[in-house]
Amino acid sequence: MALRRIKAFFEFEAAGGIVLALAAVAAMIIANSPLNVWYEGFINAPVAIQIGEFAIAKDAHHWINDGLMAIFFFLVGLELKREVLIGELSNVKQIILPAGAALGGMIMPAIVYLLFNYSEPEFWKGWAIPAATDIAFALGILSLLGNRVPNSLKVFLVSIAIFDDIGAIIIIALFYTSDLSLGSLAIAGLCLPFLYLLNRRNVTSITPYLLIGVIMWIAVLKSGIHATLAGVVLALFIPLFDRTDPEHSPLEELEHDLQNTVSYGILPLFAFANAGISLKGAGFAELFHSVPLGIAAGLFIGKQMGVMIMCWVIFKLGFSTMPRGMNFKQIYGAALLCGVGFTMSLFIGGLAFGGATPLFDERLGITMGSIVSGIAGYTMLKFSLKDSISGTSVDLTRPS
Repeated sequence: MALRRIKAFFEFEAAGGIVLALAAVAAMIIANSPLNVWYEGFINAPVAIQIGEFAIAKDAHHWINDGLMAIFFFLVGLELKREVLIGELSNVKQIILPAGAALGGMIMPAIVYLLFNYSEPEFWKGWAIPAATDIAFALGILSLLGNRVPNSLKVFLVSIAIFDDIGAIIIIALFYTSDLSLGSLAIAGLCLPFLYLLNRRNVTSITPYLLIGVIMWIAVLKSGIHATLAGVVLALFIPLFDRTDPEHSPLEELEHDLQNTVSYGILPLFAFANAGISLKGAGFAELFHSVPLGIAAGLFIGKQMGVMIMCWVIFKLGFSTMPRGMNFKQIYGAALLCGVGFTMSLFIGGLAFGGATPLFDERLGITMGSIVSGIAGYTMLKFSLKDSISGTSVDLTRPS
């Protein structure tokens, strides 16, 4: 009976988001308890791999963020490739609305954040923190509404999150790169022709791709570009189809194999290692500093404004029409859920500020903004979907 219930839980669509939330809550509780010394010992534990003179020595926190999260970005890259080639993003007409909504949902939060921090140039580097959407949390919240949610709304939210991920990848590559090592970059670049050759020769075994991928990850890690980007690049070379067996998809098979590992292992571990916000000694100044306030406002206010304004403009100009089964109330609910930026926001926050500073902790803003956005989005969708069922919803894109 217990095993059956556990299996049923992990088959529940919201399970990934629930596990992620539990890991984050556990980290916050432990960080504010006498167990904090053990928590700090865990995330700061030195871990080294050495072969002769070559060594990679980092603490556990960096191994999680630079190493395990590369696997998460690898999975994101696989999903992006599949969606662009055969999925929801393969049709140009279908991508205009979510692409525009995602663009607005990245620009407006950055503007809101900068408005809160316009007089402090040293804090401007946090502008991208509220620009991302956590798809695991957002879909987890959406799934709590059950089968009342139209499939078009799920596709719309997932598509926005995918474009958000693309934007986050570009932002990390362009704006959160330290001093470059040209030698390491050259080694990473030399990996690309070998990956291309494997793909062109229809090599469907994943092992050679992963071996070259590890070399590329090490080179990127040493280059000054964030190592997780190697995961995205590697994913682009994994073949979608086996040309000798059209029924076999190495990419989809690998994506399926990694899904549970990432959802129930890597992401919860990342959340646990990054969400341990200690409130010990935190006063009014730290809690209401312009950085966490700007992040929270960017996620809750900026996200919904950016998504809704861009959707309205796209509809007004006739570039796209309202997806079947949806209305503006549901789009607004989805726009609110886009403000749940937990995982990617924590990741970018670590790149921007490196965790807590004596003045503020950017993770407070991420947590506050994500919680408020999630509650507001769930509430809005709960009532708008109830209206839809009762037949009282109105499609504002049709003339009366």
